[in-house]
Amino acid sequence: MLKPILLVEDDARDLELTLVALERSQLANDVITVRDGAQALDYLLREGTYAGRTAGNPAVILLDLKLPKVNGLEVLQAVRASEALRAIPVVMLTSSHEESDVLRSYELGVNAYVVKPVDFKQFVAAIADLGIFWAVLNEPPPGSAKVQRRYE
Repeated sequence: MLKPILLVEDDARDLELTLVALERSQLANDVITVRDGAQALDYLLREGTYAGRTAGNPAVILLDLKLPKVNGLEVLQAVRASEALRAIPVVMLTSSHEESDVLRSYELGVNAYVVKPVDFKQFVAAIADLGIFWAVLNEPPPGSAKVQRRYE
């Protein structure tokens, strides 16, 4: 079973565009969507409404920076502070070009920082590339389940 992609996005338009882009990349991974940082942490820690979800971490977290309740930097900090979660790749997917946001994200251990392109075609291409890299090509840390793919 493939690990899901966790998409944390509060903006309805960006959420829909990201889902379309991931679908066009033809990834077989399920995409779990949550709309704020508190929901993301509940999902990851299997708490609240996600207490009964199947154990296991996502293949990658696509994380918006500016989120309600708990912002993206706080989610990233919590993920990196948790022994059970810290190895999950986290991609900050945001509209912020602010140098301080980029710097802080990397200081907290983000794996990649991607500014959302404004152009739809560029956005779709960027998301497809992210999905393929992190869900298919990236070699997970030792001890993680890696699904073997057959290429024809």
